[in-house]
Amino acid sequence: MAETTTYTAEEFGFHTGDIVQEWMWDDDVDDGIRTQIEDLTGEELVDEDYDAAVDGVIIWWRDGDSEDDLADTIVDASAMINPGAPFWVLTPKPGRDGAPGPSTVSNAAKTAGMNALMPTTVSKDWNATQLRAFGKGK
Repeated sequence: MAETTTYTAEEFGFHTGDIVQEWMWDDDVDDGIRTQIEDLTGEELVDEDYDAAVDGVIIWWRDGDSEDDLADTIVDASAMINPGAPFWVLTPKPGRDGAPGPSTVSNAAKTAGMNALMPTTVSKDWNATQLRAFGKGK
């Protein structure tokens, strides 16, 4: 994958009017990704405390927290998402601070009852892995 590859909000599968819930925001996230999602949807990202159904989820995950914590976060986030809606875990790219091991996201997803697709580069410093509920592959 080229270092310059970036994803657009459309490629994440979000649409105008979607409510996208953001988990584990911190000051190291890629604000360009956040802005693209908000510009496309016309809605501000909502945080973990949002208590209604959402049309998509992004989780910012960094190494240093346990795989079990990621699995718990995936379970919590999946409780609020509409069936079939885009669900993404964003992680620092290998070699960057906070980059998780190669199997962390897939193991946590499996524990949470989901499949993890192959990670893809979404910005200069971040990769994203799409998650799908078991049996929902395309």
